[in-house]
Amino acid sequence: MKTRSILMATAGAAIACLPCAMAQPSSDSSSASGWYVQDDFVPDQRLRIVVRNDLDRPRENAPVTITRTQLSAMPDVHELAMTLVDPALPGREEPSFELLQRQGGHEARAEENGAWIPYQFDDLDKDGLWDELFFMSDFEAGEEKVFYIYLGQQGRGWQAHETHAGIGSYVRHTVPFWESGNIGWKLWYPTDIDVFGKREPVLMSQRLYMDNLDGYGVNHVDPAFGSDIMQVGSSFGGGGIGVFDTPGEPDTVSRPRFTGRAPDSVFNAGPIGDTRYAFEVVTNGPVRSIIRAHTFNWDSGNGQYAAEQLYTAYAGESYSTASVRFTEFDPEGSAAFAVGMRRHVNEEDYLQEDGIVISGGPEAIRNVDDDGLRENSLIVDYVSTALVVPERFDPEFVTTEDFGGNHMFRITPGDDLTFDYLIAAGWSEGAVNTNQEEFRAYVGEVAESFNSPIEFVSGQMESK
Repeated sequence: MKTRSILMATAGAAIACLPCAMAQPSSDSSSASGWYVQDDFVPDQRLRIVVRNDLDRPRENAPVTITRTQLSAMPDVHELAMTLVDPALPGREEPSFELLQRQGGHEARAEENGAWIPYQFDDLDKDGLWDELFFMSDFEAGEEKVFYIYLGQQGRGWQAHETHAGIGSYVRHTVPFWESGNIGWKLWYPTDIDVFGKREPVLMSQRLYMDNLDGYGVNHVDPAFGSDIMQVGSSFGGGGIGVFDTPGEPDTVSRPRFTGRAPDSVFNAGPIGDTRYAFEVVTNGPVRSIIRAHTFNWDSGNGQYAAEQLYTAYAGESYSTASVRFTEFDPEGSAAFAVGMRRHVNEEDYLQEDGIVISGGPEAIRNVDDDGLRENSLIVDYVSTALVVPERFDPEFVTTEDFGGNHMFRITPGDDLTFDYLIAAGWSEGAVNTNQEEFRAYVGEVAESFNSPIEFVSGQMESK
C-alpha cells in the first residue's frame, strides 16, 4: 500500500434474528478431528469460522469483528455456552493446586487441541441481542485462519481486562474515559479528546475519576500512571469533529461547542438553548471498550446537526477508533464533514500523506488552570499524536490557525452520513512508541490495517 510504504520509509453491524433451528451440520469426518477438550468439557458441536488477512505482511494483535448476521448459522444459546478457541495455539496446562485455591472453580483447566482466547459478544444497540463477536489475533501474510466457537455450557475462563471504559463525575461534571494499557483518552471537553500516556502498561482511569485525581499530577500518585500529554483548550485536542458550512469560507469549520452563544468560553452555554451531550458505556473489556457520545441541538448558525460517535480502545494498542454517524444533517447550503486534531505547539515531527497526519515534538506538560504550578511543568522530549481517515472517504487535508492551530480533513458526506477515523499517541516516557521513528512506523502499520480490516470468509456448523 502506498501510504504505509511512504511512512515506513520515512520512519526507517447489522442485526439479524438467530434461527430457531440449527443449520445442517457438516458430516465430513475429517472436520471432526482435533476437537477441543478442557478437562470434563468435551463438546460435540462447533461453529467453524474462517477469516482472512488480505495484506501481504503479517499482522500482530489485529482486531477481528464479525457481525451477528455473518454468524447466522449459530444456534440460539447463552453466552456461557460459547467458547472461542484458536486451534493453532498450545493448550493451557493443568493449573497448580495453589492457583486453583486462589482463583477458584472458574480457573481454566488443561486444554487439548487449541486454547480459548479472550473475546466479546457485544450488544452495541442495547436491545439484549449481541451484535458483534470481537477478538484479536496474530496473522501471517495473506493467511486464512480458522477459529472455532465450541457449544456447550461451561463456566471456566477468567480473563483480566486489558481495556477500560467508564464515566465519572470529574471536577463536578460528567466526563467519559476509555483506555488501553498504553494510552488513554477522555472527554473533559464534550467533543474534543484529551490524551493521557502511561509510563508502564496499566489501567488507571478508574482511579482518576473515582478519586478525582489531577490528570497532570498522577505521576505523584504512581509513576506508572503517567500524565495527560495534550492541552486541548479551544483546539480539537487528540481528535474532534465539525462541519465546513460557512458560505464563502470553505476552510472555516463550525464546531459543536463554539456556536456563538457563549463566545468567551470553551464550554457551551446552557443545554436547552445550546448544544447538549449525553454519554454511555457501550462495552467494557476485556479486549475492547467503547464509549458512545451523543451530540444534540447543534446550531452552527449555518445549519442544524446532531451526531453520535463510538470511541473504542483496543487491548495492547496505542490507538483508538471513532465511528461517526450524523443523525441530523441540515445545512443551509453546501457542507462537508470535518475531523481534526491539535497541531503541537512545538511541532518538529510533521508528516502528512493521504489520509494520515502526524504532529509531534517536545512538550511542556501542564494544566493551564494551575497558574502557580507552571514552573513545575513536566518537560517531555517527545509527544506525538496522529489522525487517520480511511482512504475510502477521500479525505482532503486542511490546516487552520483558528482554535489554537489544527490539522484537519474535509470529508464529503455520503448517503449514510457516516465516517470513521483513528487517533494514536506516543511519548518519550512511555513503554512503546517513544520516539519519532517508532511512532511513525507504528502509525504506518495501524493505518494500513485500518484501511484493510480482517475479512470474514465463512461460518459453518460442524458436529462430531
